[in-house]
Amino acid sequence: MASIFTKIVNGEIPCYKIAETSEFLAFLDVNPNSKGHTLCIPKKEVDKIFDLDEATYNGLMAFSRKVALAIEKSIPCKRIGVTVIGLEVPHVHVHLIPLHTMEDARFIQKTKMTPKAFEETANAIKAAL
Repeated sequence: MASIFTKIVNGEIPCYKIAETSEFLAFLDVNPNSKGHTLCIPKKEVDKIFDLDEATYNGLMAFSRKVALAIEKSIPCKRIGVTVIGLEVPHVHVHLIPLHTMEDARFIQKTKMTPKAFEETANAIKAAL
């Protein structure tokens, strides 16, 4: 059964897209730790990050870096946190989280955003790419 991220890649579920290549996709997390929280994924469904082949792993990290730099330019924050947990969705995903405090990295407190705020945030990050 396809993961929710594969359904996003296939266009079956909408997302607030930030960037896309033939191999990778970046989109806003709809349950963000902070404004601008973005997920970067390989389009190929693989459960665990270290199961990726080396080229895909390195490509995902390079893609994530590019997106992180755009987030940093467009979302005021102290830095961009990076984490890979992957327990909730069996599809490799890199979390890029604008950090204001360490609480933003804990996945406990979530930021509520309207669809308009998601669109504006996605557009701001895309403009910085």
